[in-house]
Amino acid sequence: SAPRCHLNKQLIDVRVLKGEPAELSCTVSKDEVTGTWFKDGLKLTSMDGVSFEKEGLVHKLIINKVEDIHAGKYRFEGGDIKTEASIFVEDPPQVDKVLLKNLSSVPTVAKAGQQVKIKIPFEGRLPVRATWLKDRMELADDTRIRVDKTDTFTMLSISSSERKDCGDYKVRLKNDSGVLEINLKLMVIDKPQPPAGPIKIVESSANDITIQWNPPKDDGGKPVQSYIVERQQIGKSDWVTLGETPRSCTTFTTNKVEQDMSYYFRVRAVNAEGTSDALESDEVKAVSKASPGAPDPPEIVSASRDTITISWKAPRKSGSSRIVGYIVQKRKKGTMTWLPVNNVPIADRKLKMTNLKKGLQYEFRVAAVNAAGIGDASEPSQPVFARDSTKSPGQVQDLKVSSSNSTSVTLTWKRPEAKDGGDVKGYEVEMRSSSNLNWTKCNAFPIEVTTYKVKGLQAKERYFLRVRAINDSGPGEATELEAVIKAAPPVVSPRFLIDDTVKSFLVIKAGNTIRVNIPFEASPDPVVTWFKDGLPLSNRATIDTKDDTTQLLIGAAEFTDTGTYTVELQNGLGKRETFSFQVQVTDIPQSPGPIQLQENVPNTVTVIWEPSASEKWESNLYYTVLKRESQKGLWHVVGDLIYTNKFTFTKLIPGRDYYFRVVAKNNLGASGPSETVQPWRIRKQKAECQVKPQKYKGVNQNQPPRFLVPLKPHVVTSGSECHMSCAVGGHPPPKITWYKDSRDLSNDPSYFCTNDFGVCSLVVLGVTKQDEGEYMVEATNESGRAYSKAFLTIKGNS
Repeated sequence: SAPRCHLNKQLIDVRVLKGEPAELSCTVSKDEVTGTWFKDGLKLTSMDGVSFEKEGLVHKLIINKVEDIHAGKYRFEGGDIKTEASIFVEDPPQVDKVLLKNLSSVPTVAKAGQQVKIKIPFEGRLPVRATWLKDRMELADDTRIRVDKTDTFTMLSISSSERKDCGDYKVRLKNDSGVLEINLKLMVIDKPQPPAGPIKIVESSANDITIQWNPPKDDGGKPVQSYIVERQQIGKSDWVTLGETPRSCTTFTTNKVEQDMSYYFRVRAVNAEGTSDALESDEVKAVSKASPGAPDPPEIVSASRDTITISWKAPRKSGSSRIVGYIVQKRKKGTMTWLPVNNVPIADRKLKMTNLKKGLQYEFRVAAVNAAGIGDASEPSQPVFARDSTKSPGQVQDLKVSSSNSTSVTLTWKRPEAKDGGDVKGYEVEMRSSSNLNWTKCNAFPIEVTTYKVKGLQAKERYFLRVRAINDSGPGEATELEAVIKAAPPVVSPRFLIDDTVKSFLVIKAGNTIRVNIPFEASPDPVVTWFKDGLPLSNRATIDTKDDTTQLLIGAAEFTDTGTYTVELQNGLGKRETFSFQVQVTDIPQSPGPIQLQENVPNTVTVIWEPSASEKWESNLYYTVLKRESQKGLWHVVGDLIYTNKFTFTKLIPGRDYYFRVVAKNNLGASGPSETVQPWRIRKQKAECQVKPQKYKGVNQNQPPRFLVPLKPHVVTSGSECHMSCAVGGHPPPKITWYKDSRDLSNDPSYFCTNDFGVCSLVVLGVTKQDEGEYMVEATNESGRAYSKAFLTIKGNS
């Protein structure tokens, strides 16, 4: 007899991920063996996605894309041999890759008090257990925090977020096939905590007080921009703002104090979200100064090769006792060392010095002396040469005001005529107000140009200004003029000039330019800051602000540029105004997936298709279903504005062939089509002999709901009334339901809903920041369902 066939290599078990290919193979010893494949004891003849191959002695069973139905025990039989193995289908939890990347790389940002919802849709073999952890501790439901889970998603909800909710979160999805861990970060931003205390008194004198504090322990999630310092005199109720310091400076010196008076100080931290509560000091007393203050710089009376004579005035503050005399010091110009001219105080306010070197240039300063000691030294005098005087320079010519504003005056003049004096080395500018008889020098050192801007003047005040030319012999005679300062321009609180050209909702095609111009008005010029979803803009965005307009420019839009953009105006008086708008970056949708046809109800066909991949980022995507009755006929629309992934067609005529096509649509256009390959046909039933009279059927007037006028985005000022409306068609008249952030508003007394013959309105009385969010109106009848969405943005009351 012929030798028996035997196995050279038997089947072995296979574990494979759902959606991946799988293969079973065995090797026999004879080529003529054909063989038969079995699954779970049943012979396999044909099965979707399963094929059989024979390559010489090797027999293979190949599955293109493994699904749950392919799991089981397989057997190969050929002649007198058999071998068995199992296919185990693994279907671990999975999350969309784009969503996974966004969750891991982009933190979720919320403002304190806002509601937070983080929803993660998933797929995988049920049951899937979802666990949320924060800082490695599992989250449990409480009055603010709730974790929800269904068979398709898990969601974390925080009703009113707080700073303590910031942190690293982990979502663990687990089933019998594996575990998926997702790491994400939540940021909650708020105004800062008060600066850290206590307030220390670094220095306290009769003239000024210096305080010091520490930065707040929590900056609220946004960097501290500045500190506001205020002062209250004991015995008075009002607080006076002394000034502001940049965030890098935690000390402040004020000279707005009076000797022997006591004060309280307080400091507030400021960030982009607001101003903190105050840190307040203990009582601080401005002490009396014992030693005298500094005199004005001494004047040069005369100079020669042998002697220089100077004079000076008594200081304005004599200290705690009367002045008994003065100490004079000198130094060569360009050196740092001051040398005493007299060791014993002189009572006179004039001194003639003789022990000088001819040709050298000297500077002098004076300090007053009382019983408490030597007081502060004056500023240096003008430098003067120890040599015979030359002719003093003449007066400057054509002194005039070339320009002025509310805080400054710009002077111009011409040099003295050559016959009126020697070589001019520079000029000095002095000023005094109409209420002050003392002249104040504006420039510490002589200037060489013939123009000078005098700054720090008071609006609507009258000033006297004078200019002197200087040469080696000293200053010449002054030229004087009078100037009245302009009134300050009116303070205009920052506000946006929003008109029809500024849209609150923009739809941009991916790759196109995002260019938004926001006009505003403010005086003085405000600080303009831009944010996206509460965070600073990325480097891809360019901001240009000029001529009372600020522009946002992004060269090539990407899907990640979708979000809420906010521009903030802030002036130096603490006035702040914001404007927000939404940008939706989208593209023509991708085609829907493969189509399946099912006859769930006799004489109908249900068209089911895989969703377009664009659903992941496109919220306004819908589908249109078309049919034709021959392979080359015209396509006719049978279903439009479909927001699900199936459609039932009822008007089938038995015996005809039907082909179906599905396209995805959004605001920019339609995708390529997905079409059926095989025609759909319902067999004709054999006619019975008896004839039944036909009953008249009325025309079916039923129409699925559709939005004739959709909802539009609204931007409303806090405290005002908001009306949102749309128009709906359909027969029978659809039932209307309103939602906010997926919450049914039917039983909420805060919202008033009306439906007047298809014109549907939602009224919100006295809106607050809590009313901001996404609103949806849903229309349903027995023929279908439709919905329209829009975003309500609440801006603060300026």
